[in-house]
Amino acid sequence: MDNIEYLLALHSVNGLGPVRLKALLGYYKDPKLAWEAEAKEILKIGIPQNTVSLLVETRKKLKPEKYLELIEKSGIKFLTVFDEKYPALLKQIYDPPTVLYYKGEILPDDGRAVAVVGTRNLTGYGKTVSERFAFDLASLGVTIVSGLARGVDTEAHKAAISAKGRTLAILGGGLKNIYPPENTELAEKITRGFGAVISEYPFDIPYSRGMFPSRNRIISGFSLGVLVTEAAVNSGSLITARAALDQGREVFAVPGPITSEFSKGPSYLIKQGAKLVTSADEILEELGIDKSVKYEVLSIEKETKLTATEKVILENLVNEKIHIDEICRSLGLSESEVAAALVKMEISGLVKNLGGGTYIKIC
Repeated sequence: MDNIEYLLALHSVNGLGPVRLKALLGYYKDPKLAWEAEAKEILKIGIPQNTVSLLVETRKKLKPEKYLELIEKSGIKFLTVFDEKYPALLKQIYDPPTVLYYKGEILPDDGRAVAVVGTRNLTGYGKTVSERFAFDLASLGVTIVSGLARGVDTEAHKAAISAKGRTLAILGGGLKNIYPPENTELAEKITRGFGAVISEYPFDIPYSRGMFPSRNRIISGFSLGVLVTEAAVNSGSLITARAALDQGREVFAVPGPITSEFSKGPSYLIKQGAKLVTSADEILEELGIDKSVKYEVLSIEKETKLTATEKVILENLVNEKIHIDEICRSLGLSESEVAAALVKMEISGLVKNLGGGTYIKIC
């Protein structure tokens, strides 16, 4: 689209969301003409008076060319719904964001994505389950989508990074100030080769509670399916699940202890028709994703670089968790030799450290 600076300027006006902006651009065809149009003419399109007044005030103080320059200098990239590279899955929803602002990279392979969402107050069970599903899915080449919130979202992003996979973090505010602030470092790590941090809001827009429900439709919109691992019945993750259903996407839920408040959300979803799952394989099967092709290529590439000692250790692990002491005894190797090999293989994404000196093969 021509005159992109005018589109970004229009997008900065509070109240010009995807539906109203679509109507405005549909009428004027050119964002420059829409930006410069008379207020009384814009009102005839059905744009509310208060939004038109905000547009008029914004035009007095914002220069589109300077605004575009400010965005580019901040290191923030953007895609518009008119761009060929705009995510295909997201474009299919009723109200796709007119503009996506992001840091990092959004790749074509991110179309193979599953959202992992849930409570901010996760239990030990919820942490384990969220990590397991996100890690396993990311290990199989599935992009993990979540909202960078405390709890399940944070664990899902971290697990995807740990698996050397990809993850997309969808924010409920502008990219200038990450929320929650303790996840600023996590957001930066995602942008350094593990995915992207994304928002539909202009980069300097502060967070507000009302933005999060709108953000949830983007989380599901990016995804083939939404997995709820642990949540109360009033959790925002159930809003994401409902958005997924409205968008024709699959909804998955993990069963939990019936004594836990945070098992009630998944239980409710299962009663409503969500698919009960206990492994990543079940999700891939339901979505019709063939896990073998890409995964086998990656595994072969990693394993051909192993030393003879590392190959023996990997063969000894099979697919069962084993303590490092047992590996040393069975192979007749020193603890330092085995530990060094395990660290290298963990970095390569071939084994996972379960804690307490216990490891498992993950390929």
